[in-house]
Amino acid sequence: MSLGQDHILIRLHKFITEQLNDGADHLASGGARNFDEYSRMVGRIEGIAMVERELKDLSSKLEDDD
Repeated sequence: MSLGQDHILIRLHKFITEQLNDGADHLASGGARNFDEYSRMVGRIEGIAMVERELKDLSSKLEDDD
């Protein structure tokens, strides 16, 4: 993996992790005003977690190609 690719993946992973943690913290602190907001936040967290797993898989594949 090139240095540029590595830098991009690291920054993207950091952003994704922050978003995932922020969403989980929001729910854990009772931040959802109602069930609709709660449902949207859970869906958002699930989507972010899916992207995070894909990013990790991609990163591993790129490392294996080197």
